[in-house]
Amino acid sequence: MSNALIIVDVQNDFCEGGSLAVGGGAGVAAGITRLLAAEPDRWDHVVATKDYHIDPGTHFGDPPNFVDSWPQHCVVGTPGSEFHPNLATDRVEAIFHKGEHAAAYSGFEGHADGGECLADWLRRHGVDRLEIVGIATDHCVRATALDAVREGFDTTVLLDLTAGVAPDTTDVALRALTGAGVATRGKPVIRAA
Repeated sequence: MSNALIIVDVQNDFCEGGSLAVGGGAGVAAGITRLLAAEPDRWDHVVATKDYHIDPGTHFGDPPNFVDSWPQHCVVGTPGSEFHPNLATDRVEAIFHKGEHAAAYSGFEGHADGGECLADWLRRHGVDRLEIVGIATDHCVRATALDAVREGFDTTVLLDLTAGVAPDTTDVALRALTGAGVATRGKPVIRAA
């Protein structure tokens, strides 16, 4: 069996200057790049997820309520949907797009270009252990980690390489992760965007 790193939604729109910026996002991107360079043999596989919206319906709000609806973000074909330039992507073997036509928070809702879902890709590559990093701790990282455990993967979130939107929602997310059996290391970045 093998292990994998999942990089969740480290995209321009979720970093400083983006339409749905999370404070510390650019630093998280740079930190992931440093870790990949410092420990090149730590993971057998590295994959990434992308929010990838075409027309996600009520996921975009006008005005948004920041609970179930959000400002327009990560629209396919826009610079905001691209990975942040601080993130080195040369190790990324597969990208899983999610949310084209509906809200999608978990990377396990995504699919690669050929249509394969994340869980199937990981199983096909013999992965049983996951480490998860990315944006945002209290939304897509949380959802991805919870689904990873439900799918039977031994899952750890490296909190030092995640950025949370707000302290209260991040605290709720951390309790949910612990309650579901997700291991955590470090503390998430939480600062104003």
